[in-house]
Order: sequence, then structure tokens, then C-alpha cells
Amino acid sequence: MPNCYAFLLIVACFTRSAAQSVSTTQPSALTQPAAVQSGTSRSFSIDDVLSAPYCQNLSGRGNRVIWVVNERGMRNLYTATFPDPTPRKLTNYTADDGQELGEVTLSPDGRWVAFVRGGGKNGQGTHPNPSSAPAPVEQVVYVLPTASPAMPVRVGVGSKPVWAPEPAGTPGGTQRLLFARGGQLYLARLADLTNQRTRKEPALLFTARGTQADYSFSPDGRRLVFTSYRGYHNLIGIYDFGQHQVRWLAPGVDRDQYPAWSPDGRQVAFIRVPGQRHGELENIQGGNPFAIWVTSAEPLADGLPDPGRMLWQSPADDGGFAQYYPTEPLRWTVTNRILFFSEHQQWMHLYALNPALAGAPVDLTPGEAETEETTVSPDGTYLYYSSNLNDTDRRHLWRVQIETGKREAITTVNSGVDEESKGIETDPVLLETTAGQTLVYRSASWNQPTGIAYLSIGIQPEKKLFPAELPAAFPSASLTEPRSVTFTADGMVVHGQLFLPPASGSKAPALVFMHGGPMRQMLLGWHYRGTYYANAYAMNQYLAAQGYVVLSVNYRAGIGYGRAFRRADKQGPRGASEYQDVVAAARYLQKRPEVNATQIGLWGGSYGGYLTALGLARNSDLFACGVDLHGVHDWSWRGNMFSPGGGWGIGEAETKEAFTSSPVANLDSWRSPCLFIHGDDDRNVAFAETVDLVQKLRGRNVPTEVLIFPDEVHSFLLHRNWLAIYRTMTKFFGKYMPVSR
Repeated sequence: MPNCYAFLLIVACFTRSAAQSVSTTQPSALTQPAAVQSGTSRSFSIDDVLSAPYCQNLSGRGNRVIWVVNERGMRNLYTATFPDPTPRKLTNYTADDGQELGEVTLSPDGRWVAFVRGGGKNGQGTHPNPSSAPAPVEQVVYVLPTASPAMPVRVGVGSKPVWAPEPAGTPGGTQRLLFARGGQLYLARLADLTNQRTRKEPALLFTARGTQADYSFSPDGRRLVFTSYRGYHNLIGIYDFGQHQVRWLAPGVDRDQYPAWSPDGRQVAFIRVPGQRHGELENIQGGNPFAIWVTSAEPLADGLPDPGRMLWQSPADDGGFAQYYPTEPLRWTVTNRILFFSEHQQWMHLYALNPALAGAPVDLTPGEAETEETTVSPDGTYLYYSSNLNDTDRRHLWRVQIETGKREAITTVNSGVDEESKGIETDPVLLETTAGQTLVYRSASWNQPTGIAYLSIGIQPEKKLFPAELPAAFPSASLTEPRSVTFTADGMVVHGQLFLPPASGSKAPALVFMHGGPMRQMLLGWHYRGTYYANAYAMNQYLAAQGYVVLSVNYRAGIGYGRAFRRADKQGPRGASEYQDVVAAARYLQKRPEVNATQIGLWGGSYGGYLTALGLARNSDLFACGVDLHGVHDWSWRGNMFSPGGGWGIGEAETKEAFTSSPVANLDSWRSPCLFIHGDDDRNVAFAETVDLVQKLRGRNVPTEVLIFPDEVHSFLLHRNWLAIYRTMTKFFGKYMPVSR
């Protein structure tokens, strides 16, 4: 065993210059995936399994869809029009530079797209620059025509673009675009942006205290509703373009948020959460009461604001996650139904209220399942949504008639689309085309990364839109189909996905993987929530191909299994109860005939990094080694230094328990080697967490290795850094838990 100083200090993968020299050469088009044969290894590389494009940020309007493709770190926009779609690339960014592409939105006529390139600022006011580019980087809003090749037109520094609805016949050049910068709102006109000789910069719309967000135009485009976030309380405001005036709706001492216009523009619905009390700390795993309110968009006859009225109030502290997790927490449909998310019946469902009638809301998505991405048909008749109903560890699409509650499967078993129910379908977009209604969505499976697919409602089976084919090097035929497994910990049923290696005749070392979040759920296939989790799934496939038995654990505190599971007692800084699920996973593996019971390791990122470090600190007798990607190591430090309460509501009275729930509380029993991986511009978990723990472990002669990426953020934006991470992990596990060949 190496001593405390025999560690591997890899600065951005063997120094920054070495990181930039990591090979990104694409495999030859002649390379074919290796076939799976019993008793033989499945031969493919990290580069191969990460070679496929990953599709996200799907949106649509009219007969057009648009989405973002991340291909080996090169992020670009693609579009297609129906009924005869042919994918077409709109942008041509050719570098793996770590600049994100997102917040994609189409203009009302579909002729323009607005998007944002670059990430937001950190606490020091700097944007992500993981490639350490000498020139300053920014977060910028761009617009781009969708019909013909063109260079993106810079709108300005900012984010969250929103198009104004324009009356029919409005010239395209007069269309308006709103976006945010520094907590204030700016307005741009296409005519001012696209004429280089008379270009006018976007103008500050108005000035208001606080941070302005959650904004949307009235149906006629003449007014704007928004939330002004002011700390202890929030206000809902309306800005009138004609009068150049701001009015406040039902102002009070609460945290009002997520306003939504009525179809006629005369009323506004919003979510009301009690205002913050002195000493109250944010706890992302906690809850709070909430209510659905509605108020007039016009003042009363005496000039005072309408105080509003409450339509419905949650029975208990049911608010929080179900409001900030969905893309649209509150809607008001053209058929006069207010739709909102809630967990008050133990699962995240979407409910409907008729504002004209008193009564309880109607659960549109009943059952022991979560409701996630949703869209409403243009006529307000149907709600389309993704859910894990009847297939716990996957996602499929459903639709329900909002008026009657009649529900039908779109992409689940018996739907004629996915006969074996092994797909993962999310993010539905409904288009009205000359050929009828077309549903476009993101689609994946256990051996197919996330792409774009579509179907015509009631007419034809699923068709693939993008990619037309995967890279020749991508090892579809060489992957292992993960198995759904369950085991118990403290009487709680815990789900996992088991990846088995090729048969070798000898017992294999095993790895337990823990996802981050913790409000996440790994699935039986490629993940829909960005490249971070998709890459983790790919890495588990690669480790299995290398000969490891891999168990991905959906520990308590995660999503997919209901509110009681997500809000399990004594989790995280209040007792680390979810760690029992990790131990139970290891015991489960020890009993499997394929596993060498003395060779079990851990790996995970973020919250999974925390659980990795906790496992090595508490049970080096059980876990042979681990890889900790940017994990929390001291809850008490986070609660006092990272932010007030650390995001988990850690108060002064809980500091002692927070410390004992942390890896740093058990360092004297930590013996097993650990590889620490972290970017030093991490905005989610302070880099100091890794700095501190590594120093303490060195002082105890614990074998430590580190892989550090200067200027990289929490989500590892550079593709070449992901390659470096997984190659280094592979060497580390091969060193301490070699596979017998």
C-alpha cells in the first residue's frame, strides 16, 4: 500500500496541457461493435460508449421542432419540420469548449429560434470557463432564423429568453424578445437586431427591486406578468407596455410565484407559499404549505389591487419539490382549467382546478407513479405527460382528457409502439400538421442513447428522427441489459439496476454506484436528465464489459418511488439513513454467486460522492476502494460556510448531528484507497470539501489519489474531461480490484 504521500496529483488530467492533449480522434467509420459471446469480454473503449450524440432541450411550435445535440462536447441546434421531417443542423459549433447551449424557444411563427450559450455566474461573478480560455466568456442570448443557413445574431448578455405573442399578420421583423440580465428584464426587437446599419441594443424594460423572473406575456402581448423575488417575500407584478407602468397583484407577506395568465388575460393565477421567518433556512428535502390563488389583472374601482382569492390549499407541508422540479409548475389552459403539480397524495401528480367552481382539484395522473414532463394540446383537450406508471424504473408517455380524466398509454406496452416496454420516453411535444397531430419526444433504451422520435397519434408506430444511425464505434451489440433488482434495508424496499459482466468462470469484483441529487433516479437505460447521468449509465456499462458486477442503487431520498421514499426520516445531515441502502446493496452483492465478496468498491458523484466517502469512512472492512466525484464530506461545514443552512436547513442546533452524519466523523476507521475527482470552479459542492478531506487522509496515511480540473464546474462540461475521468477510474479500480481474466 502506498503511504500518505504516494498519491497521484493529476491537474486537469496530468496537468492542463495534458488535459488538452487527450485524444478526441473519432473512431474509424469501419470499426464495428464487438459481438457479445458467452465467456468472452465485450471489447469496447470509453471513447466508444461515449461516442453517440445525446439529444436534449426539445421544444416545438406549429409544425417545427428544435433540439440540442451534444456530440463529443460539441453542442449544436437541430431542427425539423413535419409532416415530412428531415433533421437539419442550424449551428456549427465545432469545439469541445464547455459552453452550454440551452433555453431554446421558437418564435410564434416558428421562423426564429432564441437560445442561450454559456453558463451563469458563480458567487465571484465569473461564468464557466472549463477550457481556461484566455478571452473572457459570457452567457449570451442569440437568435437564429430556422428556414435558411445563417450565423446566430447576438442579442445580448443574459438568459431566459421569452417571445411575445404577436397578432396574426405582424411582420416578422417587429417581433419582440424578452430576456433577463442581472435580475432585470430587457426587451429586444428583431428589426433592431438584424439590421447591422441601424442596430439598436436591447433596452431595459423597467427597474424594480429584487430579482425579476417567472415572466410571461399576456395573450394579447400588451402586458407582462412576473415574479419579483425579494428574499423574505415575493411579489407578483404586471408591467403595462402602453402605460410603461408596474402594478402589484394581491401584495402581501408571502412568497408568491409562478404566475399564469387566464385565457382572456383578465386574471392571473399564482402559487402562494408562506413568507420566510427569521432563522428559517432552505431545505431542499423539506416541505412547506402552499396554495393556488387567483386575482384580477386589473385594479378595483377604487384603484386598490384586488386582494385575490384562494382556490385550494395543500393539506400539509406538501409544497416544494413538486413546484420547483417541473418545467411549468402552474398553467391556465384555453379551456379554463388551472393545472398544477402537487405531492399531497404521496406522489408527484398533476391536478386540475376549475376556477369558476368550488371544490377539490381533480387528479389527472392518478396511480403510484411520478408525473414529470408535460404538455397541453393547443385546444386544451389533452394533457400529454411522461411517467413511470406500471414500469417503475423507466419512463413512458401517456395522455389524459383534461375534462373527463380518461387516460391512455402512448408509448407503453400494448400501445403498439414499444411492445416489450423497454424504452424510455420523455419530453412530449405535440405538433399540429397537415397530416394531423404528431407527437415528438426524446427516446432511449438500454442500448440506445437518448435521441428524438415521433409518431402520428392513432395512425402509425414510432419512427426515429435523430440520429439516423449511431456512430459505427458505438457498441450497441456489446452492451449488457441491466436487470431490475430489489432488496431491503431497515424494512424499506430499495431498487437497483444490476449490470452483469460476461461469464468468465471466476468470481468477479463488484461496484456499487450511487447517483447524485439526491432527487434523482437511475433507470434501466440511458438517462434523460442530461449528459451527467447519461454518462454515468455509460460508465456502468463499460465497467460491466471490463468484468465488474455493477449495482446502481436508487437509495432513499431519491425520486420515482413516492414522497415518503424521497423524504425518508433521518437522511443526509440528519442521520444519513440512506447509507443503510448502500450497505444493503453490498450485502446483496456478497450473496450473488458471480461476486468476489471481499472485492466490493464504491463510486458516485455529488451526493453519490458523499455516500462513497461515507462508505469508506465507516466500512473499510466492507468496501475495498472507492471513487468520490465532488462529494460533500462535512455537512456541518457546508451548513455554516457554503451557504446559510447549506441548502439542507442545517441550523446551529443540528451542527453536531450534521458532523456525525459526515465522512469526516469516521476518519480513524478509514483504511481503503480513494480516488477524489473535482473541478475547482464547482458551484454545487465547494472544492474546499475535497481539499480538506484529502489533507486529513494524507495525515492518516490513507492511500489517496486525486484528479483535479482547474476551472471545471460541477457537471464537467468538457467531453475530454469525462474521458479523462473514466479512464483514470478504470486504472484505479484495476489497481485495487483487478479483474481475473
